[in-house]
Amino acid sequence: MSSEAAYPSDLKYTKEHEWIRVEADGTGVVGVTAFAQASLGDVVYLDLPARGTSVEQGKIFGTIESVKAVSDLYAPVGGEVLDRNEELMDHPEVVNQDPHGKAWMIKIKLSDAGQLGSLLSASDYEAYVKASGH
Repeated sequence: MSSEAAYPSDLKYTKEHEWIRVEADGTGVVGVTAFAQASLGDVVYLDLPARGTSVEQGKIFGTIESVKAVSDLYAPVGGEVLDRNEELMDHPEVVNQDPHGKAWMIKIKLSDAGQLGSLLSASDYEAYVKASGH
């Protein structure tokens, strides 16, 4: 699998295995990486915040449950939740099928776009995953 397919270059990544894509209007779209979903196995449940919820960079915004474990989801940036992916609430398995696309989890109105500078590029994230023995 090529890096581009595994870790799209238009996304920024966290060391906790979330990604964010900033849309033209400045909205941040957040999900989990292909590495995260592969590590978790079959995703069976998600707990995502409601619209209007404030999230803080590096803090828990929800949980993801798989057949193996329950894991926390961490916000790559701070801001206000504008939307959540309701399809995932009924069909969490989409996370395993399309983690960087249809399985976006929340959309955030960024409180500080400068926080994006602390995130990893696709190549840096790929190097991080390899260096951590995965």
